[in-house]
Amino acid sequence: MNHVLDENTLPTEHEAEAASSSYLMSLIAIIAGLPLPIVNLIATLIFYLANRKSTYFVRWHCTQALLSQCSLFLINSYGFWWSMSILFREPTITSNYIAYLLAAFIFNLTEFIVTVYTAIQTRKGIHVEWWFYGSLTKLLCKPYL
Repeated sequence: MNHVLDENTLPTEHEAEAASSSYLMSLIAIIAGLPLPIVNLIATLIFYLANRKSTYFVRWHCTQALLSQCSLFLINSYGFWWSMSILFREPTITSNYIAYLLAAFIFNLTEFIVTVYTAIQTRKGIHVEWWFYGSLTKLLCKPYL
């Protein structure tokens, strides 16, 4: 769902860039910490903390990016530790494990595509709300500090 947060004002160039960067932060962190799920979450959290007193548009998108990374962290951590247990303890790969990895891959791929799309749209000053995370972000992020 695309719309501008406030119909009367569009975000400035700086605001659009900062909001877009909140999504790009997680994509850049993938390169550095692909095998470790915590790296993306930490990078997004640092960016969120650095921008928590910014304008509503920037705070809103930093919050949405952080919430999505929390879900991704949980999904990827479970898969990571399950893989480690197979590697170091019981070398049994079950159909449940394969199904989980496939589901995690699909979730990660979907999140990656949506993140790229949202980064591009927010850079243009267009507000993008993700299903589920948009509603949570509305509850957590207030228009005025």
